[in-house]
Amino acid sequence: MTIFGDLVSDLTTIFKKMKVNNLKRNFRAYIGMLLALLVLFSSCNEDKINAVETGDIIGTVVRKGTNEPIENVKISTSPVSGTAFTNVDGNFRINDVTVGDYSVEASKEGLLTSFESAKVLADGEVNVVFELDISESANSAPSTPVLTSPADGAVDVPMNQEFIWTAEDVDTDDELKYLFELKNENDNEVIMSDSISETAFSVNNLKFGTKYFWQVQVTDGINDPVFSTVSTFTTSENPNNRFHFVREDNGTSRIISSNQDGSIAFNLTEAGQNSFAPKKNNAAGQIAFLRTVGTQTHIFTSDLDGDNVQQVTNTVPVAAFNLGEVDFDWSTNGSQIIYPNFDKLYVINKDGSGLRQLYQTSDGSLISRCAWSFDGQFIALQTNDINGYNASVFTIDTGGTVLETILTGVTGAAGGIDISVDGTTVLYTYDVSGFESPSFRRLDSKIFSYNLNSDVATDLSTGKAAGTNDFDAEFSPNGANIIFVNTSNDGISIKGIYTQPIAGDGERTLIFNNASAPNWE
Repeated sequence: MTIFGDLVSDLTTIFKKMKVNNLKRNFRAYIGMLLALLVLFSSCNEDKINAVETGDIIGTVVRKGTNEPIENVKISTSPVSGTAFTNVDGNFRINDVTVGDYSVEASKEGLLTSFESAKVLADGEVNVVFELDISESANSAPSTPVLTSPADGAVDVPMNQEFIWTAEDVDTDDELKYLFELKNENDNEVIMSDSISETAFSVNNLKFGTKYFWQVQVTDGINDPVFSTVSTFTTSENPNNRFHFVREDNGTSRIISSNQDGSIAFNLTEAGQNSFAPKKNNAAGQIAFLRTVGTQTHIFTSDLDGDNVQQVTNTVPVAAFNLGEVDFDWSTNGSQIIYPNFDKLYVINKDGSGLRQLYQTSDGSLISRCAWSFDGQFIALQTNDINGYNASVFTIDTGGTVLETILTGVTGAAGGIDISVDGTTVLYTYDVSGFESPSFRRLDSKIFSYNLNSDVATDLSTGKAAGTNDFDAEFSPNGANIIFVNTSNDGISIKGIYTQPIAGDGERTLIFNNASAPNWE
């Protein structure tokens, strides 16, 4: 108001110079000056009231879900205050926006327009962040998935199958996800997996001789899911594999069913259940095996394809000094099973009924291995003390009377009991080094065949490499060969399953690697 002050000063000076007697004469001049003062005062007050205060609107625009910056997005406000476009980093700025409340709009073709509120303060910056999504109207749905393998109507499909399909999307930036669904005609089991990124999915252990239905769903996360047609296939009939063995899997054991060359193999039991010691019985058409149940071990049976699992033992579990060294056996007709529980031998019907004790050791020794003769007339047993030593191998009749002693009074560990089809020969293993240790390590375990008629034991491990052990020997179904495990005596190396003729030079053939507890029926 400097100008106003100067004018007042000038007017005051003028008034002082004027004579009172001239007031009347100069009245018109007085009025003019007064009006000039009023106009000037009013003008100064109006400037002060109408002063404009401003601030800035800044911000960033990113892609929803990925937070990638979006360039060239138009930013505008309502009420209108200015327009800006985002740079390569997705940033924008609108300067000198009058203070107040605004709705800020972010828009770009192909993206959903978004609005955010902003309150602009004097001499301040308000920050606004937009997350823009793809506009459905500007985005195309993926094509219908085409199921390529297995082909629709395929038969003899293996139990382990990789499912393959194709799908396309013209919007190359879209991330496609798939949902896989598989059903069968026999039960309500559904195998489903979602959020699959690849156009393939593997399923193992399908059921033999079963018709399956499968379908794939694809989504781009924007449009509605697109479904393929339903495709069908039928798996191979049960191959009636003759070989079963155990394979370790993350600290537990699972049972594998296989033909001799391994070309048809599948998991009879799933990993994580700790199932071991398989025994097939052709008459029963079933596999019996051991499985850990809580703190106990029990006998289970299943069909040859792993279905229809039934627990046989309940009140009296399988028990021995070392469950890794325990065994059981079928009767030839498949109606009963014998098994040890410490110093006692029990027999039980395969349906779990009829449990009774067959035998109890006279000296408190523990039963580890047992085998039932083909004609059902006698049983071979292998016993030991709580440490696995003081081993004996002998036969008893079904009434519990000891018939013949095969091995006794030795140091070192024994195991691996089996009886030939004609009942004349008993197989067993024995560590001829006589080594004994708290860890039950064996240094030179060999396979012997003992002729019950001549009482002669024959070493069958003549082809065994030094520093290895032979374990878990059984006769082949025709009696001409044996099947067994060989591994390093360090106790930690991978095990392999071998076969060799009983007669000849002891030449052995590896048939399954990383495997143990073989059964050949």
